[in-house]
Amino acid sequence: MEEKKFDVNSIIGFVLIFGILIFMFYQNQPTPEEVEAEKAKQEQIDVKKVDENAETETVINQVPQLDLRDSTAVANYQGKLGAFGFTKPSNATTILENEVLLLEISNKGGQIVEAKMKNFVTYDSIPVYLVKDGNASFGLDFSTSDNRVLNTQDLYFEPTLTNSNGNQVLSLKAKTANNQYLEYRYEMKPNDYLVDFTIKSKGLDNVISDNKPVKLDWKLKAIRHSKSIQYENRYTRLTYNHEDDKLSKLSEGSDDEETEENIKWISYRQHFFSSILAADEPFKSGQLTSVNLVEEESRTFGFTKEYASALPLEVEAGEISKDLHWYFGPTDVEILTQYEDLGLVDSIPFGWGIFGWINRYVFTPFYSLISTYFPYGIAIVIMTILVRLAMSPVTYKSYLSQAKMKVLKPEITEMGEKFKDNAMKKQQETMKLYGKAGVSPMSGCIPAVIQMPIFYALFMFFPTSFALRQKSFLWADDLSSFDTIYQFPEGFSIPFYGDHVSLFPILASIAIFFYMMMTTGQNMPTQPGMPNMKFIMYLMPFMMLFFFNNYASGLSLYYFVSNMITIGIMLIIKNFILDNDKIHAQIQENKKKPKKENKFQKKMREMMEQAESNKKK
Repeated sequence: MEEKKFDVNSIIGFVLIFGILIFMFYQNQPTPEEVEAEKAKQEQIDVKKVDENAETETVINQVPQLDLRDSTAVANYQGKLGAFGFTKPSNATTILENEVLLLEISNKGGQIVEAKMKNFVTYDSIPVYLVKDGNASFGLDFSTSDNRVLNTQDLYFEPTLTNSNGNQVLSLKAKTANNQYLEYRYEMKPNDYLVDFTIKSKGLDNVISDNKPVKLDWKLKAIRHSKSIQYENRYTRLTYNHEDDKLSKLSEGSDDEETEENIKWISYRQHFFSSILAADEPFKSGQLTSVNLVEEESRTFGFTKEYASALPLEVEAGEISKDLHWYFGPTDVEILTQYEDLGLVDSIPFGWGIFGWINRYVFTPFYSLISTYFPYGIAIVIMTILVRLAMSPVTYKSYLSQAKMKVLKPEITEMGEKFKDNAMKKQQETMKLYGKAGVSPMSGCIPAVIQMPIFYALFMFFPTSFALRQKSFLWADDLSSFDTIYQFPEGFSIPFYGDHVSLFPILASIAIFFYMMMTTGQNMPTQPGMPNMKFIMYLMPFMMLFFFNNYASGLSLYYFVSNMITIGIMLIIKNFILDNDKIHAQIQENKKKPKKENKFQKKMREMMEQAESNKKK
């Protein structure tokens, strides 16, 4: 390494340069006469600036009245503002802000250019934005009386911000005269995600054509908020209320378009957050479009779907008047229930039919109550225990039926050997044996049928419950999303499995495997020429491992705990409640009793006897 030395020549050079600079400043020092002349010149400049500021203030306070039909006049107006420093009037915005929501509204077009959730962040700790950086647009298309077409997104509005009873009121007017204008009126209440929005025109009957409708155009590209864009996109969907509270949705996985009537509200749902436009009086019709932007999993792509709505507004005597509402906020049942008169809570994907009813009125309030007193992960465990205990009588009936079938298995095997060449007769005798013994082979299926609505309701509850969003438990960072114990290198993914390994699905699959071994797996029949049903049943947990790997970790946690509890209940029933000898004795007693047939059983017996008779003939 080269040793640093003291360089005398460099120091001498710096000293000489410094001396030269001081000499130049001294030589260029102004004389007293020059100082007085400069002072007088500065006073003249200050007077001129005062005059210019007065002229600028006049222009601002007395905005020239524009003819909306005259694009040249609009351009000239912009140019005049530019002469006084306002070269980009479109950048002028007004902020509406309360405790939970911030809206930035542009003078150009009078539209919302930023909507920020103040109390929520994305998976990577960035504030949640529903509108930002031009991802949304809103405007009215209308024809003028001289057959020109205008879009309000190209017009400039005058803002007036006031306070009314504690509410912030922003009036934006695009004027042709003081008493002739198109107005957008926003009213924001404290601590509220809903903003009242009114569209109204005055004195424009000579401008707006009555022959052609005014079209409201609202577009939005849904911004990504979750670590998995495919997972988030699965629950990102356009939902709408139409035709007397009928709920419909556009496709979640492909491009879709519909034309509907009597639309009350439109929800651009972005999984846990929604942008909703609601009307006091329904739109008579509307064309709704959803375009899927996600083709594969990506760690960088920023958007999920692109939405568009075209809604005609009625024009009466050349004037427009429409009372609307904007909602920018969480897709949360506790918040959306507050707007019962608009029915916005129906935009939450609870599920279809009875499944949605169970989710909305049973699991959602039940879990909310438990999570009030316990951590969110523990609340899932407690809820699982209570649900399984409530279902324990069904579990008991199911296991009792299996025990009876196990006791009868030797007789059924013997009967199969006896009538191995006559399948019809074998079926008849088997049904008679079941009838005498008081055993129903279908009773083992009843628990599965009963639990199906619960399964589907929970399947929708965990991924869509806002209460679980970003709530951690053990190694899971977010119970509403999948947990990750290992992330594959970027660009590597296992088909149908994903680019990560989740632990909760592994535990759930193991529990399901042992549960099936204790129930259907051991009694599953195998027949020549038939697939190995035991193999199929054991394959199912493996398939569930793939299925649950990309679903909410809360769901996997529930099924792991649920199956472990079920296994425990079944072991208790087997070892401490049921006695196979007593079951066998009871079956023998049942055989001695005369069995009365109901109409269905009688009909089935007659049909089988008739089939046997026809076979002999």
